[in-house]
Amino acid sequence: MSRHFYRARWQGADYVASPEPHSLELWVRLRSSEPADGFEEVEPGCHVRTVPVTECAALDFVTMVCQWRGERFHVHDEKDGLLLLEYLGGSALTALELGLERVERGVYRLWVPLAEVTGISEEAVPLDIKDQHMA
Repeated sequence: MSRHFYRARWQGADYVASPEPHSLELWVRLRSSEPADGFEEVEPGCHVRTVPVTECAALDFVTMVCQWRGERFHVHDEKDGLLLLEYLGGSALTALELGLERVERGVYRLWVPLAEVTGISEEAVPLDIKDQHMA
């Protein structure tokens, strides 16, 4: 699963989701690894259903965050026991002292061993879905 994703609560269950603008309102594509009523299998192990966002109880943007060497980071990727971290602090000096690679202005990343990372958790930001009809 991606380290940054949308999550929708629909009919009492949480689904990985993708916003999908339509001409008059916002819809979301819900994904399930299991077959479910009204979901279409688009590939093995991936079932989708598109619903108006107004039918959802909630829509969140979710990121994975952690601590490394006393600083806060977003987790962007994982492979072979390493995590790709992006620095959330605002100090270029601190980023350079940590040995981070500058990938663009103000953005610093580094692959680090998973064993060195602490406090991995989800950070969910609720999105306002009450009035998503487009004028």
